[in-house]
Amino acid sequence: MPQVDSYKQGTPCWVDLSSSDVEASKAFYGDLFGWELDAMDAGNGMTYYMAKLQDRYVAGMMQQMPDMAAAGAPSYWANYLAVDSVDEAAERAAVAGGNILFPPDSVPNGSGRMFFAADPTGAQIGFWEAGSHHGAGLVNEPGTVVWSELQTNDVPKAVAFYESVTGCSSETAAAGDLQEYTQFVVDGKSVAGAMKQPMEGVPPFWMTYFNVADVNESVAKAVELGAQVFAPAFDVPGVGRMAVLGDPAGAAFSVMAGESA
Repeated sequence: MPQVDSYKQGTPCWVDLSSSDVEASKAFYGDLFGWELDAMDAGNGMTYYMAKLQDRYVAGMMQQMPDMAAAGAPSYWANYLAVDSVDEAAERAAVAGGNILFPPDSVPNGSGRMFFAADPTGAQIGFWEAGSHHGAGLVNEPGTVVWSELQTNDVPKAVAFYESVTGCSSETAAAGDLQEYTQFVVDGKSVAGAMKQPMEGVPPFWMTYFNVADVNESVAKAVELGAQVFAPAFDVPGVGRMAVLGDPAGAAFSVMAGESA
């Protein structure tokens, strides 16, 4: 079902954008996906924008933190995995070889608790313990997240980390043109993917896929709005059609129209 009111541990539950130019990002995604943006106080003079479709929150974005901007960090989409307790998950992450980048902390207004880590291959990932905010309230619809995918140089090493931290399982098999594609499984349901990094020189990261009704039309519109095309539209047998784009602030994301829901 596209409407979601809770997430089981290990399931991707939220994405947000750290943008070097949040005003440009608000305009771009608002036009591309039809998002409405609600501004919320994030403390320390920062504003967090909640993107809404069909009266449900689907993603977030904010201006890049000053220290990240000073260090020349790129804009990027962060993925979050649901956990029952961030404190316990952070302990497991450290034992499993992760690097805690941002320790467990509470988000203002009782929204929840979170921490950020880098898995043993270097991919950054957030972990979310729900309070009043459980995560995306709408998924798999045009303009919302449809898939999250880890792209890394050592899939088995990374997968072992996520299994240790969240208790998920995994399955590896051929998919589309790939001989090996790993899916993370929670309660018998595939919730995310992992694959060997397809581009040399790109560090491990989590790719965010947004559902669209027509990939070709969405790519053309994104380009008109100032996007770069990193990978033109292509078909994956048995999966769907997709393309990889860079928004005007440089953050990579994918658009996808699946062959089935």
